[in-house]
Parts: sequence; C-alpha cells; structure tokens
Amino acid sequence: MEMMTKKYYEWVVGVILLYGFCSGSIVGVFGAAPKKAVDVPFQKNYVPSWSADHIKYINGGKEVQLLLDKYSGTGFQSRDAYLFGHFSMRIKTVPDDSAGIVIAFYLSSQGAEHDEIDFEILGNRTGQPSILQTNVFTGGKGDREQRIFFWFDPSKLYHTYSILWNMYMIAFFVDDVPIRVFKNSKDIGVRFPFNQPMKLYSSLWNADDWATRGGKEKTDWSKAPFTASYSSFHIDGCDAATPQEIQVCATRGIKWWDQKAFQDLDGYQYRRLKWVRQKFTIYNYCTDKSRYPSVPPECVRDRDI
Repeated sequence: MEMMTKKYYEWVVGVILLYGFCSGSIVGVFGAAPKKAVDVPFQKNYVPSWSADHIKYINGGKEVQLLLDKYSGTGFQSRDAYLFGHFSMRIKTVPDDSAGIVIAFYLSSQGAEHDEIDFEILGNRTGQPSILQTNVFTGGKGDREQRIFFWFDPSKLYHTYSILWNMYMIAFFVDDVPIRVFKNSKDIGVRFPFNQPMKLYSSLWNADDWATRGGKEKTDWSKAPFTASYSSFHIDGCDAATPQEIQVCATRGIKWWDQKAFQDLDGYQYRRLKWVRQKFTIYNYCTDKSRYPSVPPECVRDRDI
C-alpha cells in the first residue's frame, strides 16, 4: 500500500511538472516573473522634486497622495540613479472625472540624447475608460507609443505598475501581467538603453492640450483638487553614481535580473501579452503606417505585429 501511494505521488508530480513545462506556467523554464516587490516607505527611496506642498503623507509615508489644483501639480523622484533593475509602484488613479489629467511613472536619464522608459495614465470623463500609454526613448528618440485600455477600473483599488530593465529587454507589467516588451535590438540597428543611468520620476499634472481625445476634452477645475494615491515604493536597481559603479552594473550575470530566466518572457507570459494585444490595445506605433510606412525593425522581434 505504501509503495502504491509513493508511485501515485510520483505520477501526480510528474503530470503537474509536464503540464507546467508544456504550458510555460512553471516559471524559470524559459522565463520568470520578476521578484516580488518589497514595500518600503516613500522617504527611503524618493524625495519631492517640485511643489512639495502638494504631496500628502499618510501612515508615516507608507502611502502618499499627490494633489493637482488650478495652481500646480506635483512630482517626486528617486534619491539615486540606476542602470538596470526592477522598479515598481502601487498607484490608485484619480477617481471619477479625470479628463485632461496625466499620472506619469517613468525612468529617465539626462541630456539631449536621453533614455526614458514611460508609463503614462491618461484620464477621461466619468464613465469613460482611462488609457495607459507606454513609450521608450533611446538616444533622445521616442515616438514608440502604445496605448491600451485597462481591464479594470484603476481608480478603485491599488494596482502595481512595474518595469524590468536589463541588458536583454525592457518589460512593462501591470499586476504581473506583461503589457509590453522592448528587446535589445542593437544588432539590427535599434538603440537600446544600456549605458546611461536613470532616475525614477512620478508626477500628477494637467495635460489637457493633448491627454484626452487629443485635447478636445479639457480639465474640469470645478472638480479640483484631484488626487492620485501611491504606496509600495519598491526599487531593486543597480546604483550607478560613479563610472566604476556603471561598469559593474553593465557586467552581465552579476545581478538576478541578468540571469537566463529573466532574459525573455516565458510561454505563459507571452500568451498573457497576446491577450492584452488582442483585447485592449487601441494604438500601436508598429502598425501605424501613416507614421511608419515601413514597419520599425524592432516590432517583429518584440512580437508587436
């Protein structure tokens, strides 16, 4: 009886493993989800960058609220600059009528040929869906916008927005669902952010000249002040304040995000990305022939067409 139980256990484990390998649901086979974020207070990793009086601290900085009124928005930035890593933030967006308002969470370097990795949440009228826009700048060139509708109301609860950036790819996640991948395509002539340290930034600001229906919908200031809420100020990046640190950060294989499991998405993650593409994508620069008569070379590699 004991032998039968053991054989049955081994058979069950074998079936589970086989299913995991075939479906890609066992992470680490071809790819892996980023490590779980560690909740830390705002002050550990961030400082206000402008209009500090429009930032409200709750529970000792475990949560913060950004306020936007007719006079000012506000923003904050990371204390340090990083070259590669995993960065995430839990955000609850402006509720109800948020037309004309943008919440930005992004990494950026400095200078004319700067690199930048963007999340931008574009507000809308009450009852209309908000839009999540992503973009990647390399060497000062952007114009790689993609836009999706959310599959939830981002103003009701906190949701996690995260970026995994290594020498192989940039992956954007919402609640662990990959919504975009931008791979290192230097070998086919596409620049990739690999040598400019970036700080993290977030802001709440008025952009009613373009944010909602191309600027047709303006911010309703009678609803002000507008509030966006943040928590879980997670940064797991390679500090890159000096040339020596930059050299260490650019050495492949040292950090967890350089390991093979994190160099690409796995099969399950690509299926989730396909789900987002098919169900929620409303704009993709890769398919915009008016802007790009020839498909940008990175789009095939990134599975964007």
